[in-house]
Amino acid sequence: MTGVFGADEAGRGPALGSLFAAAVAVDDPAALPDGVDDSKRIAPERREELAARLRDDDRVRVGVASVPPARIDAPDTDMNALTVAAQAEALSAVVEGGMRGVVDACDTSEARFARRVGDALDAAVDLSAEHGADERHAVVGAASVVAKVERDAEMARYADEYGAVGSGYPSDPTTRSFLADYVAEKGDLPPFARETWATCEDALAAAEQAGLDDF
Repeated sequence: MTGVFGADEAGRGPALGSLFAAAVAVDDPAALPDGVDDSKRIAPERREELAARLRDDDRVRVGVASVPPARIDAPDTDMNALTVAAQAEALSAVVEGGMRGVVDACDTSEARFARRVGDALDAAVDLSAEHGADERHAVVGAASVVAKVERDAEMARYADEYGAVGSGYPSDPTTRSFLADYVAEKGDLPPFARETWATCEDALAAAEQAGLDDF
């Protein structure tokens, strides 16, 4: 089997929402649309357009996997292991034996990350991993775009139900305000929060302290 593939993820660091991994495979890299790149370098509207083109093109195979907050919060796991599992699940939907490809490395050791993802696949493929692969390989950039669009869509669904939740990242003032207000009103975290994240633990602690101050 000829062809190339790439995989990347979105949502490793947020306090809210799932981690998404995406994989893209093509027999001919020329099938990829112009402009695929690290998704952070592309405007949201353009990302959605590119993701739609990738999904609509019969020459392009797309796989997606998600890791919900409850799994992220589970004991005896870590984000590297979860990222390996998610990338492998996404890749399993699009790769066949004999293909070659690159995945974005989320480990300090590129070789170790590549080995772990490869070991999790049933198909025998030529797989390497690189830091910043989405900036250097169009097929990984395409996967980056798909993963980011999937995560943005999830956050948009939460916003429709709960109001302005922001990006979910701890550095986002909208996210921090949402968490503080939600915990103050409900006495608990929203169901899509990563409870073990420091940002969420801090929101609970602040609400508890406020309650003690009012006592």
